[in-house]
Amino acid sequence: MAVQRALVCLAAIAMLFQLAIAANHPVGAPGGSWDTSTDLKAWAVSQTFSVGDNLIFKYTTNHDVLEVTKANYDSCGTSNPMKTHTGGNRVIPLSTPGKRYFICGTAGHCGQGMKIEVDTTAAAANSPKSPPGTPSGGSPPPPKSSNGENLHTCITLGIGLMLMLV
Repeated sequence: MAVQRALVCLAAIAMLFQLAIAANHPVGAPGGSWDTSTDLKAWAVSQTFSVGDNLIFKYTTNHDVLEVTKANYDSCGTSNPMKTHTGGNRVIPLSTPGKRYFICGTAGHCGQGMKIEVDTTAAAANSPKSPPGTPSGGSPPPPKSSNGENLHTCITLGIGLMLMLV
């Protein structure tokens, strides 16, 4: 029984530690934001995104954030976004590994560079990025879940495990 409690406690600590190491990525920072004057491509390439991290978009109301397919990212197509975010500030959790694409839906802004490609890795936040073209090995990423679902599950499991210890 004591070993079981110790294992449960270690699992709870590991889950809470994962939440604590998640990084917030203010898009375009420092010195820039989600706008046409920031070199967003250079910013995105300079970042390492890991599962559990958050993208923080801060923008004026004449902009928005559209999550789109790779084809729409390449062509700046705005007609069929996967998700649309408006309102000036948006936190987007990176809950699964893989590439995601974001553009501004305001006419002409995507073509002026207001778009980013985010490659989220399953590795820890402090691990180095693989060089481009390096095979990731392993199986395909799990199906995408709704925003915040992994965080909610982690918190629920952590609370449940801690209650078991009482």
